[in-house]
Amino acid sequence: MKLFTLLMGVGAFAVLLTGCGKEPSRWDQAATQTVSAAAAPKVEGAKLNAFFPADGTDGMSRVFSQEKDGFVEAKLKKDGQDVATLSISDASADEGVKSKFASASDKVGDHPLVTVGKNQSAVLVANKYQVKVSSQTLDPDARKALLSKFDLAGLSKP
Repeated sequence: MKLFTLLMGVGAFAVLLTGCGKEPSRWDQAATQTVSAAAAPKVEGAKLNAFFPADGTDGMSRVFSQEKDGFVEAKLKKDGQDVATLSISDASADEGVKSKFASASDKVGDHPLVTVGKNQSAVLVANKYQVKVSSQTLDPDARKALLSKFDLAGLSKP
C-alpha cells in the first residue's frame, strides 16, 4: 500500500511538472490581453455640453444634471415643470445600442431615428453617439423637433 501511495505521489508530481512547461492556450492568451473596444477612452463629458440645444430654446431652461466621461444629461424645464430629459452618450463600444438603429426608417438629418417605448426618441450620430430625448408629455414629433436642435453636425465631426 505504501508503494502505491508513493507511486501516486510521484505521478501527480510528474503531471504538475509537465503542465508548467506547456504553451499557453488561446484562452490563456485572450485572458491576458487588455486592449478592447470597451477599454477605449471615452470623450470627456464636459466636451459634449456644447452640442445640446441652447438654454432658453423654445422658452425652456436647460439644467445639466449629470456629467461623466462618455455621458451628459440635462433637464429641460418650462414654468418650473420638467418637460424633457436630454442626453448624449458614447455608444462606440456598445453594439447593442448601435444595432437598434439598423432598421430605423426615420431620420433627423442624416442620422437614424428610433422611438424607444412611448416616451423616448433617439438618434445615432456618426455610429458613435446616441442622442436621446425622454419625455412623459412630448409626442414623437415634438421629441424629433428637439433632437433636431442638437448640434448633430458638430457632434459627428471627429
